[in-house]
Order: sequence, then structure tokens, then C-alpha cells
Amino acid sequence: MTERRGVKRLLQCLGAGAVVLGMGASATAFAADDGPIRIGWLSSLTGPLSSAASAENQGVQFAVEQINAAGGINGRKLELITRDTAGDPTKAVNYANQLIYSEKVAAIIGPVNSGESLATVPIVARSGTPNMVISTVDELTDPHRYPRAFRVINTNEQWLNGANHYALDVLKRRKVAIIGDTSGYGTSTAKRAAQLLAAKGVTPVYSVLVDANQTSLNDEMSKARAAGADVVMPWSAATGLLARILNARGDMGWDVPVVGHPAIMGTPIRALLNKPSYWDNTYSVGYASTTYGPNGELPPATRKLMQEITPRLGGKIDFTFWWVAMGYDSVKLLEQAVKTAGSTDPAALQKAFEGMRNAQGVYANYAYSPTQRNGFPDSGIVIDRANTFKDGSFERAPN
Repeated sequence: MTERRGVKRLLQCLGAGAVVLGMGASATAFAADDGPIRIGWLSSLTGPLSSAASAENQGVQFAVEQINAAGGINGRKLELITRDTAGDPTKAVNYANQLIYSEKVAAIIGPVNSGESLATVPIVARSGTPNMVISTVDELTDPHRYPRAFRVINTNEQWLNGANHYALDVLKRRKVAIIGDTSGYGTSTAKRAAQLLAAKGVTPVYSVLVDANQTSLNDEMSKARAAGADVVMPWSAATGLLARILNARGDMGWDVPVVGHPAIMGTPIRALLNKPSYWDNTYSVGYASTTYGPNGELPPATRKLMQEITPRLGGKIDFTFWWVAMGYDSVKLLEQAVKTAGSTDPAALQKAFEGMRNAQGVYANYAYSPTQRNGFPDSGIVIDRANTFKDGSFERAPN
């Protein structure tokens, strides 16, 4: 998730009226309903956000290859047209327009982070092109402003609710310290986290926003401890910042639990810690699909995809697998919509998505409706122990 500053004006200019007007005006942008089905894929394969995007790309490509090997969709092969945005919202907008008007794609998947998506979703919606949204910021889906944008990933609020539930209801903590970063995502998420805590009768004892590149969090963590915090909740996707929070806690000898953003269990954290033990007592929002059950196994759909895709990954999975599963599901959901619609007509695809009630996936099972564009279920969110990475997945936190 990247900065949202400078995008709000764009969002205001591309309101619901513009969307409706654009959908009528751009009918010639759509591909003919024969020949290959062209899918646009906006992905930051290079740049600071490339780690997650590269994993998603594996899932997207594998799903396309599987479908084509089976004869395509209704006899039509898929043609994946990938554009590397490098995490740049301006590039993402330019490539989105290219995919819509020059490549005449049937649908667009992505972009893969909220900063880019805040810029592109209104553009794609104005053209009437179906858009598989894989960014968490809540305002990216709206059945009125963006009627053909359907989210595959969970919402940011689902992350927040999951973490708050664990901190308050499972760990029984009430003295919360919130640490966010100064990016648009960090600022808005820290604010919303506090609002959701307030709805449960909890006011944070300490709250601070810091630059993601700040070299030490010793001062902030000392202030949190002095304020009496009994749980620290970081809301940032910046791996370095999260590692520095854990280092400050460990160097202080403060065994306060840390509960927060999924990035805090990302594999890059390990190399940034002063001691491996500093990852103990750390809990992250995670997913039921990539969390080991009491029997030590992953869900059957996850195991199946892992077995099928591991050979192309060099025989091992050394990154978070849920990114792969989400990329895979994005294509498979589109496949189901095209089969149901019997064509790639945008209006027919919209109706097909709106009729999905229990679409079976690997990352999750999805449900959409004429008024609901967020298909990921609350039950798909779990809390994991951050330092338990194994084959792309994690152990569930104690309940």
C-alpha cells in the first residue's frame, strides 16, 4: 500500500456520473466476443513492491496456463497481457488506458497495491471494463461508482477487526499502543484502527506516526511502555519499520505482545532482527487458507495448488504463499464468470459476478451480489504466530 496523497482530487473528478458516462462512451474499447480472451495484468514486478507482486504473478500465470492446457474457456484460449507498473501510480494509469483502448482486454487484474489502485480503479470503471481488485483500501469498491470492480483480497477493515479481536478478546489487553507510518496508508489505517477500538470502548494509551525510514523506534517504544501499554499494534506495510519496532522491544527487554499488519510475519523480517527471539510473542493477521490446522496440515485446496505449482518455483516455497493463491483465484474467478455469462460482454460479466454466492477458491471461497463487491469472507481471516513460517504458510496463534 503506497501513498494516497494527490489521488483524492483524481477520485473526486471521476465520480459516479463520470463512470456512467464513460461506460456508454467507450463501448468500442471492448474486444470482440471471439478469438482469444485477452486479460490485462497490472503488476509491480520491479520496484519496492515487487516481492508480493512476483508471487502473485506466479499464481496468475499458472492459472492461465492450466486453463489453456484444458482447452480454454468455452473453447477460447486466454492471452495474458502483463504491464510492469514498478509501483508507480502514474505508470499504472498509463498502462490501464493502454490495456483498455489499445489492447482491448476483456478484464483487468490489479494493480497490486492500494496507491496504484486508487489511481486506476476510477479509470477502469469509467471505461466499463471489469476489474479484479487485489488491494485492501476499503473505498476501492463501490457498486454505484465502480459497478464492475470486484475485490478478491480482503478489505483493510477486515485486517483491523481481526487484529483488534485478538488483542482485546483473546489476549484480554485494553491498553493499546498504535504505531503507524506517515504514508497515506499508514496514516489512514492508524486512524481507523483507533476508531474501531473506540467502538469497543478502548482508547489507545499511546498513538504515533513515524517515517517509514526512521532508523530507530527506541524513543517511541519507550513512550508506549511509559504510557502503560500492554499490547503494541503496528499498522504499516514497511518491513524495515516493523523490524525496528521488534528490535526496540527486544533491546528494551519488554515482552509486550505485538499484534498487527501481515507484513510483520513477512520472511524479510528475519534478516533484520537483532536476535531471532525478538520475533517471539508477535502475532499477525493471516489467512485460514495458509494456516496449518491442529493436524499440522493446510486445507486441501491449498495443498493441491502447492503440489502442482512447486516444481515451477524451483522445488520450494520461500515466500508467503497466500499471494500466489490470490493471483491464482483472480483468474479462476474470471473463468467462472465468463463460463456463466457465455461471453466476455462486460455487462454479462458483471451480472455473472453479482450472482456468485459460494465460488470455490484456494485463497478463499467468495460471494458477491448486486450490492456487495467485497467477496472475501470474514471467516477467511485468522491470527498467526509471526515466526512460524514454513513452506509459505504459518501456525495459528493461541486462542
